[in-house]
Amino acid sequence: MKMKRLGNTGLKISEISLGTMSFGRWIDEQSSLEILNIALENGINMIDTADLYGRGQDNGKFDQLGEAEVILGKALKGRRDDVIIATKVCNRMGSGINDAGLNRRHIMKSVEDSLQRLQTDYIDVYYAHRPDPDTPFEETIRAFDDLIRQGKVRYIACSNFQAWQVAKCHGISAQMGVERFEAVQPQYSLLVRDIEKELLPFCQSEQVGVIVYSPLARGLLSGKYKSATEFPSDSRAEAGEERLLDLLHQEKNLEKVHQLGRIADQLNVNLPQLALSWVLHNPIITSAIVGATKKEQLEDIIQSKEIILDKEILDQLDRITKG
Repeated sequence: MKMKRLGNTGLKISEISLGTMSFGRWIDEQSSLEILNIALENGINMIDTADLYGRGQDNGKFDQLGEAEVILGKALKGRRDDVIIATKVCNRMGSGINDAGLNRRHIMKSVEDSLQRLQTDYIDVYYAHRPDPDTPFEETIRAFDDLIRQGKVRYIACSNFQAWQVAKCHGISAQMGVERFEAVQPQYSLLVRDIEKELLPFCQSEQVGVIVYSPLARGLLSGKYKSATEFPSDSRAEAGEERLLDLLHQEKNLEKVHQLGRIADQLNVNLPQLALSWVLHNPIITSAIVGATKKEQLEDIIQSKEIILDKEILDQLDRITKG
C-alpha cells in the first residue's frame, strides 16, 4: 500500500482509507471487525469515522449515534498505535440547543465523547465536519488549537468546506499564531468533479492534504444501478439515500456509467476498480475513503491501486465525465 504525507505534515497515511459509515448502521459488529481486519492486513492505516455514524442517522435516536466509534474502540484494543484515526465534529448529537455546531462548548464535549467511545486518549485527525454559519471561524480554530495543545488531537482538518472557507481559516490561523487545517475532505469521483475548479488547485498550492469521500459516487459507480427508478432490493438507493438518488436523477449520469463500464471491460477490470484507480491517479489526492458492507467488496476494490491508466484512457474518461 502506497503511503503519502498528509498535507504539510510528516504524518504518513495510506492512499486508500477505510470508511466506517456502515459500521453499526448497516452491518453488525462482527461484520465490521472482518472488514477492519481486511483493511489492516492490506496495509490501510487510515480509518475514517465520525461521531454521527450509527443507526441513529436513520432513526433519529441520539443514543444510537456514535456506534461506529464504539465498534472501532473495541476492535482496536492492543493495536491503537498501528492506525491513524480520523473522526469529526459538528453534527447534532442531542436535543439541546448547543448539542451541534462548531462552537467551543460543543467541540469540547464532543471530543471527550468520541475519545470515550473510541477508548483512546488521542485522535489523530479531527475534522470540522461541515461549516457552521452560527459560529465564527476564530472560535472554532481556537478550540481546535487548544485540543492539540492538550494532547487530545494531533492534527486538525475540515470536511465539506469550499476553497474560500479553507483559505479564510488559514489566514485566521496565521494571524492568531495557531495550528491550521492540514487536510480537507470533499466528495470526489468521476461523476462529481467540481472540486477541480478551485479546491484542488488551492490545496496543491498551499500543501493541504486531500482525503476524498464517495470515490464511487455514493455507489452509483458500483455498476449495480441500471435504472433511475428501479433499484436492487438491498441497495442504498432502495433505502432512500437522498444524495445517491440525486445523482441517479441527474441527466446523463446513467449513460456515463454505461460508457465507463465499457472502458472497464476493455481494461479487464470492474467499474469500481476503474473509478477508484482514476481518483488515485490524481497526484493532488492524498487518500480516497472506501467503505464496504462485505469483506469481499473491500478485497476487490483494494486491487485498484495496481491499475495503471495511460493518457489515452484518461482522455477517454475526461470526454465522458467532464462538463
